Amino acid sequence: MGKSIMVQGTASDAGKSVIVAGLCRIFNQDGLKVVPFKSQNMALNSYITREGFEMGRAQVFQAEAANCEPDVRMNPVLLKPSSDRKSQVIFNGEVLATMDAVDYHEFKPTLANKIKDLYDDLAAENDVVVIEGAGSPAEINLNSRDIANMGMAKLADAPVILVADIDKGGVFAAIYGTIALLEEADRKRVKGIIINKFRGDKALLLPGLEMIEELTHVPVVGVIPYGQFDIEDEDSVALKNVNRQVDVSKDLDVAIVSLTKLSNFTDFKSLELEPDVSVRYIFPGDAVGNPDLLIIPGSKNTLEDRIFLKESGLEKEIHRVRQQGSYVLGICGGYQLLGQTLKDPLKIESTRGTLSGLGLLQVETEFQEVKTTTQVTAHSLSDPTLELEGYEIHMGKTERVGDKAFCEIVETNGVSDSRLDGAVSEDGKVIGTYLHGVFDSSRWRRNFLNNIRLSKGLSPIEEVAMPYKEYKAKEYDKLADLIRENVDMTKIYQIISE
Repeated sequence: MGKSIMVQGTASDAGKSVIVAGLCRIFNQDGLKVVPFKSQNMALNSYITREGFEMGRAQVFQAEAANCEPDVRMNPVLLKPSSDRKSQVIFNGEVLATMDAVDYHEFKPTLANKIKDLYDDLAAENDVVVIEGAGSPAEINLNSRDIANMGMAKLADAPVILVADIDKGGVFAAIYGTIALLEEADRKRVKGIIINKFRGDKALLLPGLEMIEELTHVPVVGVIPYGQFDIEDEDSVALKNVNRQVDVSKDLDVAIVSLTKLSNFTDFKSLELEPDVSVRYIFPGDAVGNPDLLIIPGSKNTLEDRIFLKESGLEKEIHRVRQQGSYVLGICGGYQLLGQTLKDPLKIESTRGTLSGLGLLQVETEFQEVKTTTQVTAHSLSDPTLELEGYEIHMGKTERVGDKAFCEIVETNGVSDSRLDGAVSEDGKVIGTYLHGVFDSSRWRRNFLNNIRLSKGLSPIEEVAMPYKEYKAKEYDKLADLIRENVDMTKIYQIISE
């Protein structure tokens, strides 16, 4: 049975996910077989494995850092909020139910043994499991049924490293308060403290480090400086820091509509690698301007976001952008929104029944109970030499009633296939597809952007950007270097071995 170490945080967004990824990279570099694990993840940013199972995106980039294939067992429970009160509960990669917070809280104990079995399987197959907590372990109103923090640490019998974000302020109060609120047995599990996102001279911090160690009887094993890494964020909380302005030094302005139920925003990270592209997000009240490409992303609730587009005035802006000759692209829920009608007779997404779409593509969508979760390989129909890789996550079935298809899918979950996906308007400037991750295919991405350049009278760029996987690998190495330089890895290994 492999060893384990768990990374918990004093609050959400303390940097747990990134530190877990960095530790996974370090252990892999040191010759260990390592995997990430997070028992419960709440995120709209998900991924489909090679077998067709759905899991949280954070455990995917952690698996990439560990140089291992994403495995649905790394994230047994995924909660995908469908409204302010309810979430779709996905267990071991498949939809289990839709529950409100109270029902799910009562249901959690039934999952504990199943989670432990999945964890034990991973631990038996690997040298080290790096476990990530969720939120804070000091949520004393929820701890009696906890399966994500100390509850998971008990199931795995794992030592805990507590991470605190100094950039938020009040770091010592957060550390002391978190540890003080833990039950005595849980306090004993905390074997080290990491202060994250530090800016300035560490010498000014030393008196505080000594005092917090004396107060908590837990050593500070690292102070990690604020680092700049281009690593995919776990959830749309990261959108608060996204760019909302046009970079006028770039040739192409790509604007992404920030839907209220936006999912899989990581679809667009690879666009930022292109030297001629400015990527920005549009929120209500922002000036849409005159983007060369307007993207409508995925949505966990397409019908509710259809209402949002109308009430926010963004519907009129989308039509204005289309009329001025710009490209418009929709992915998954965005593809559905571009169509003629949205039908929900079974009330899968809402009680709104049937709504009209934006009417920019000749397609119709009907929502169904069965969820499509596939990993696919496809060929562009406009240029069959361009291969696409991506994955599908959707409840609806979309039929073309006009327009041509976008691509031909030739492989689904590792099995040969032949079916058409998506739609393209007659002039080729409105495109819809169910394929998440389509921009990660670098040759297709460059070809698509060159078509936009040509429509503006600009010369195409022949050089294809570095493959996205290779780019991410370099970023994981940079992260590992930063952690090695600022965390006592000898102490970390000691904690694991004990």
